[in-house]
Amino acid sequence: MSTQILPVTETNGHVFVNDEAEVYWVDGCPPIAGPIDLGCRSCAKQPARRVVEGAVHVLDPCPYPDGIRTEITVSVPSGKLIVADDLRPAYDFDGAAVRYNTDLGKAHMVHGMASMGCAFGPARSGGLGLYRTDPDRYLIASPASADGNETAMPGAVLLAPIDTVVWSYAIADYEHWISRGGTPDGLDSYAVADVPPGRYIFTHLSLTRSFDHEAAGDVIYARIQRAI
Repeated sequence: MSTQILPVTETNGHVFVNDEAEVYWVDGCPPIAGPIDLGCRSCAKQPARRVVEGAVHVLDPCPYPDGIRTEITVSVPSGKLIVADDLRPAYDFDGAAVRYNTDLGKAHMVHGMASMGCAFGPARSGGLGLYRTDPDRYLIASPASADGNETAMPGAVLLAPIDTVVWSYAIADYEHWISRGGTPDGLDSYAVADVPPGRYIFTHLSLTRSFDHEAAGDVIYARIQRAI
């Protein structure tokens, strides 16, 4: 048996860390394409593949060719939001069922945390914050230019900065967080924002293929709408 590294020239919508695969050659048998390093970064799968004219082609299409857009709802009856990058251990969903370093794994974590009452999302950019854009609409964003309450987003008001030390943001009803054992002393950085009581719909955008956390303009991680 011999082996050779061949390029993956047809990904069929999948995203890989390296577009290469090891191919095994056995006398008298068709070549066998081995696993692609770490699998798809979007769907977490090792899709079916075959060797075609000196390259590897992926046969199964990715179920998330545009990435994953998640929408969750969090109740805020107290009218106060605890805003931080990490609200563990009060909210600590076990997302081990799907690799977190994939879009599907992150979406699994987003929905799991929401089931506990916490709006959670991955983030990589500095200068992140919770902004109000009108009485019932908000953004989790990193503006193109921000200094205190000054922002490149017209009309937006900074309600709470988010220090993304662990590359995430976590937002929940303050009283609900306290009831689950949350304590301010356990947080490195946090803020409490006053908002109208109600149900808040978070649409997370950072797992879509079009999202660019290094974009030169405003980087919008999530849009938030108070349900009326």
